[in-house]
Amino acid sequence: MCGRARLSSDVSEIKIAFGIPPERPAPNFAASWNVAPTDPLPIVRYDAKEHQRSLEVMRWGLIPYWAKDIKIGFSTINARAEEIDTKPAFREAFRQRRCLVPLDNFYEWKKTTAGKQPYAIALKGGGLMAMAGLWETWRSKDGERIRSFTIATTTPNELCAQLHNRMPVVLKSDRWPLWLGEEPADPAQLKALLAPYPSEDITAWPVSTRVGSVKNNDPSLIEPIALP
Repeated sequence: MCGRARLSSDVSEIKIAFGIPPERPAPNFAASWNVAPTDPLPIVRYDAKEHQRSLEVMRWGLIPYWAKDIKIGFSTINARAEEIDTKPAFREAFRQRRCLVPLDNFYEWKKTTAGKQPYAIALKGGGLMAMAGLWETWRSKDGERIRSFTIATTTPNELCAQLHNRMPVVLKSDRWPLWLGEEPADPAQLKALLAPYPSEDITAWPVSTRVGSVKNNDPSLIEPIALP
């Protein structure tokens, strides 16, 4: 599961890292060290009409276009790779509306005898992570339009397996064109992308349990702590 994350990088950094053309509009969003489900986050999608990548802010927790109630988004913050192409909530978005979710790091909790200990997980050497995601547009009975997204998860690599039995799918830049639909790919090729990220390329460190409350949101949340 991926249910908490950080995105504190500036929008200009995100546009450069993900190849967003300079002339494309830059959405406004606040830096967050404790992003939680239902929060707004920028996602990267391929604009087929303009033949360019686009950066757009959407709500975390995918709301299928056919949903009767927005509350379904609480149970669709993640899409399991094993069922992403068959589960009704995700299968059409998997075929037509794939995206990347830029994040600086995500958090995971390890069960210990003293309770759950949170860890921050990031790329070694820093830099933005590109999570594989899906996006969707939903309209309420009153005509309100909400765009939302989910993050794909897969089996953990050796490092993340010490913390949890799932991890988000992190894609290297050479795989972005296939996932975004800039290059043709069949479902089997797309599902093959949803593999664990190499352990040797990521790092994890224990952080304060303060990250467990969404009321806490400041840079100190990612500072490493000493464990007893």
